[in-house]
Amino acid sequence: MPTYESWFRCAGGCEGRFEVTDIIYRCPRCSGLLEVAHNVDALKRRSPSAWMRLFDERYMRTQFPYGSGVWGKKELVFPAIDDVNVVSLYEGGTNLHRAVRFGDSIGLDDLWIKQCGSSHTGSFKDLGMTVLVSAVKEIVSGGGSVQAVVCASTGDTSASVAAYCAAAGIPAVVVLPRDKVSPAQLIQPISNGALTLALDTDFDGCMEIVEHLSLDKRFYLANSVNPLRIEGQKTISFEIVQQFDWEVPDWVIVPGGNLGNVTAVGLGFQMMLDLGVIQRLPRVVCAQSANANPLYLSYLKGFAEFGPMPAKPTLATAIQIGNPVSASRAIEVVKALDGVVEQATEDELSHAAALADATGLFTCPQTGVALAALLKLVARGEIRRDDRVVVLSTASGLKFIDFKIGYHGRELTGVDPLLANGPVELPGDLDSVMKAISSATT
Repeated sequence: MPTYESWFRCAGGCEGRFEVTDIIYRCPRCSGLLEVAHNVDALKRRSPSAWMRLFDERYMRTQFPYGSGVWGKKELVFPAIDDVNVVSLYEGGTNLHRAVRFGDSIGLDDLWIKQCGSSHTGSFKDLGMTVLVSAVKEIVSGGGSVQAVVCASTGDTSASVAAYCAAAGIPAVVVLPRDKVSPAQLIQPISNGALTLALDTDFDGCMEIVEHLSLDKRFYLANSVNPLRIEGQKTISFEIVQQFDWEVPDWVIVPGGNLGNVTAVGLGFQMMLDLGVIQRLPRVVCAQSANANPLYLSYLKGFAEFGPMPAKPTLATAIQIGNPVSASRAIEVVKALDGVVEQATEDELSHAAALADATGLFTCPQTGVALAALLKLVARGEIRRDDRVVVLSTASGLKFIDFKIGYHGRELTGVDPLLANGPVELPGDLDSVMKAISSATT
């Protein structure tokens, strides 16, 4: 059996190799981002068909930890970790839903929604957090002195950090922008026992503070600057292809905030191509809120330059990020996958979410951004009727009830709620009910 191994290296090409259990987040030479490298030659000694057979045998079974959507691909993620240190809540394995009525309504015959919000804490963040917290447990078991895992968050990351740290018995500290996180998101880290700090700043201000904290190696950084997050999240690409019986979709549309998700999606597909599991790459779309759109602005200039921006308030609070950590990696992914970057206004994202909800979905506002981008690409003819399209729904709509209430209550600023559907208040008698039903159905 070949030896599978992984390590950290500079994403910019500087020399140096670091263990994945080293507490390091940036290249010591250039301060650039790190990435996880794998012994691809060793991985190639197993045939593509053998990889597919192995992953299918493990998928959603009960043998710990390989039934997890992430740890079923352990050899491609974190091969050397001791199974006893894996912290898994059986993340992944989320529904890939064919959106027939929604697709028909916008002129697509093969539209699919990847429901990442059905993971344990209600978002795709679990895919990366299981790897990161497992690494911390491995570090501690080897004598490391990590006292807490720390993160800045717009909501979903904090929920995932808190849950996985609670499962591992490791303290968690989450730093949130005060009054910019939904109540459903805020209660998650509180319930899981994390030290929850709400600061009078935005996400970028929280991130700056957390990066200073992480200079002390007692505090392990859980944001997507940590390449272990990307390693877990890249398995969503493996899982999509696996759910299509190892066929590749034509398009994958991803909401973009800190840009770790679109980076991970691209790296996952590229790794499968390198191993011969797939024969082509899909095209990728990164969808940003028009109020926090630095990658979109760079895309318009052919990525000749990129600069951070002050993020304006947006209903898509989880991607209200003006200085994304993973921008350089995301740009390379968009280029490599012949990608597109699109934006959505508050009205566009709200309408797209409501349109999808009217066909049986229940979308978060970030997914609304992705769906709005989809509508634009279909209208322009870039996405064709017979293309197979996958939209990543990154979180459960149940985390964003205020967004739904505001839309249907006609209370969202700058939004024309064309599909608002409020309750009809009636006297408590059958005749009134029958008249209302008749009026609505004729």
